[in-house]
Amino acid sequence: MQAIYFYEGAIGRYGIQETDGQLTRLWVGDRIAFVPQQPERIETPLLREAKAQLEAYFERRLQKFSLPLFLQGTAFQLKVWKLLQDIPYGEITTYGEIAALSGNPKACRAVGRTNGQNPLPIFIPCHRVVGSGKKLVGYTGGLDIKIKLLEIEGVL
Repeated sequence: MQAIYFYEGAIGRYGIQETDGQLTRLWVGDRIAFVPQQPERIETPLLREAKAQLEAYFERRLQKFSLPLFLQGTAFQLKVWKLLQDIPYGEITTYGEIAALSGNPKACRAVGRTNGQNPLPIFIPCHRVVGSGKKLVGYTGGLDIKIKLLEIEGVL
């Protein structure tokens, strides 16, 4: 079963999607315009729990999510998304540092593209990745959301 439900929170309107008991997508900011007509728009227990954890995160009461995530991608994408999950709350790293950790230090742009394709932003904290010189660049749904998330975590 596929389901999606929309909420309002610290980052504005967002939609959480699940498939067969695992989270598959978080739609935020500019990306909401691309939500497909399906899946069914119902609130499931998992979507309610995901919302509760996001709200606790927005209120600085939760630093690590404990939700079932389902990711599909290339081996490189899956490796990068795993590395993103290892970035501690309240810390940032660069695309270059993630590229080096992935085993391909010249893959900065590929890491950037992979961040942009992250289907579960916030749950997989791509907002903690910044450009060289710690410059804030790009974010799924808009740079204003990245700034808000980094403010929540006390980075900015």
